[in-house]
Amino acid sequence: MDLYLIGKFIQEQRKLKKLTQLQLAEKIGVSEKTISKWECGYGFPDSSLILPLCNVLEISANELLSGRKLEDKEYQQNAEDNILKLLQEKKASKKKLGISICLAVLTLLASFTLFLVSGLSEMPDYLRVILIIIGFIVLFVGLILTCFIDNDYGSYECRNCGERFVPSMTQYIGAMHSLTTRHLKCPHCGKRTWAKRKLTKEKIDNNENIDN
Repeated sequence: MDLYLIGKFIQEQRKLKKLTQLQLAEKIGVSEKTISKWECGYGFPDSSLILPLCNVLEISANELLSGRKLEDKEYQQNAEDNILKLLQEKKASKKKLGISICLAVLTLLASFTLFLVSGLSEMPDYLRVILIIIGFIVLFVGLILTCFIDNDYGSYECRNCGERFVPSMTQYIGAMHSLTTRHLKCPHCGKRTWAKRKLTKEKIDNNENIDN
């Protein structure tokens, strides 16, 4: 999805309805700042807000996702294109997730093997030290690469405001985490929560079973 194009479309339709950002915000129950963020292309409405927003602007959800008014003959094609793009994003994210898991496992196995060999095998002390150093290098480089790949797909969903965002690498590495969550500060609401990992950067509907 082109967030900039969608934002401009929201702005155009709001102005056609002679609504200010504040008036539109009050009608759908969000802040004026949120409307401004959408119109600048810095975010996308939460799935629970898509229909209320479309109803106020008198547009369809498909037109919102396409960022323009659609003719009848275009409607079905654009709906299929939007669904296809979402599925492709999820597929790519799942692939990157698999690569990051495999890399992490191989890194741990390789470094553990080097540490085990250096500790149990008979060898000169200098060679033992070299193996240990190599083991730490493999562990460090492997985990750094895993972090870069892992942070490159999907996004995190704030438990406070429901918005999705991609943390910086510094935030990603420094945050406490579990298998599916990370303790991050949301750039949208400013709150620090245990954000949940999602496979896509934007919400489209309430049935994103692949994300969970």
